[in-house]
Amino acid sequence: MFTRLIAMFRWWFYPGLGLKRWLGPLLIGIVILGLGIGLFLRDLYGTTIYPPILRVLLLQAWPRGFRAIIFCSIGVTFISVSLFKFNKNLLAAFLPHNATATYIAQQIYRHRKQRRGGSKVVVIGGGTGLSILLSGLKLHTENITAIVTVADDGGSSGKLRRELGVLPPGDFRNCIAALADDDLLTTQLFQYRFRSGGLEGHSFGNIFITAMAEVTGSFENALYESGRVLNIRGTILPSTLQNVTLFAELNEGEGTRKVEGESAIPEANLPIERVYFEPDTPPAFPPAIQALLSADLIVAGPGSLYTSVIPNLLVADIVTAIRASEALKVYICNVATQPGETDNYTLADHVEAIEAHTQTAESHYPKHLFEYVLANSNLNHVIPAEMNLQPVLPLPSSKNDYHLIALDVIDEQHPWRHDALKLANQLMNWYNNVKRK
Repeated sequence: MFTRLIAMFRWWFYPGLGLKRWLGPLLIGIVILGLGIGLFLRDLYGTTIYPPILRVLLLQAWPRGFRAIIFCSIGVTFISVSLFKFNKNLLAAFLPHNATATYIAQQIYRHRKQRRGGSKVVVIGGGTGLSILLSGLKLHTENITAIVTVADDGGSSGKLRRELGVLPPGDFRNCIAALADDDLLTTQLFQYRFRSGGLEGHSFGNIFITAMAEVTGSFENALYESGRVLNIRGTILPSTLQNVTLFAELNEGEGTRKVEGESAIPEANLPIERVYFEPDTPPAFPPAIQALLSADLIVAGPGSLYTSVIPNLLVADIVTAIRASEALKVYICNVATQPGETDNYTLADHVEAIEAHTQTAESHYPKHLFEYVLANSNLNHVIPAEMNLQPVLPLPSSKNDYHLIALDVIDEQHPWRHDALKLANQLMNWYNNVKRK
């Protein structure tokens, strides 16, 4: 119980919340008010002869110091409870019905941080990895832009894409949910997946975004309005609005095999030589370019290397904008390999795959698209053998001159993926330290 109380009130004393500075004036005001009232009551309380029952209630038979402690304690209790109840009833019209004291403090903190601005962070990727990072990153800044791949063609997204000709909404739905308030019922509704009937396999969020695209007239407007409904902490943009298909050339030993479709690539379970789009020169979505050029920090990953991260980098203007940006640029490598995509890959293999897909003939740009590479350093947790995964070791390569950032970012309960809070905390702490130098 005591531990829960400490956890609840810890947020109310968090640096930057802006409440501690008013606690002192409040206490001073109460003391001055008490002294003023005391001047009026002093003579009355000390000289008046009260009936026996009142003498007991007023503790006149007790030492004066002890009486002062008792009365102060009672007064503080009444003031605290009254202020709490008053603010709770006042805020009830603006907060979810199940809002806690910690939730309220977090909302105040985020609001103040947004007003102060903060670092502009652009995150590039797709799939589960991107949503994990976003869910932790929103606690540090609200100046977040997620640039998401449009190559998804599996599951509910693939069905909607094939039947209605829309861009795949699944990765965008996950990002919207990740950046929304976790306590909101609408967030749970957005992620709800139908289990039977004609809508079996579809998630409500996918259908909502698709319908919103029809109502608003465009996919980008649908993303904006969907984010506004859930009050998300950032902006979500597609890397391109063109309806592209992801292809891969796979190594079959004696030759190469061409595979069509993002979902079919890992299913083939063959070494990947390269991935590419058809049509092969999709134009970038202009707001995505603007976000990259004005960013303070650009992050690629985590996520499936060939089907989530690299597809965004197949848009040539996205790569050009990353190279031209003055932001710090970090690639977050996966904690473990991925079957069918990165079997037996080392950290250097991940980096080299990105370099191979983003090489440029323009010599004035740095060799590496991402100068820094963040990898997990906590290798104390064993991945179950039946998952057929290997941890990606944080080992630098003699062939590459990127800067390795080895930090503990692992989810200890699921050691094949990142922990959202640890990853965001480590990333932003590293960024803030570099920025101070």
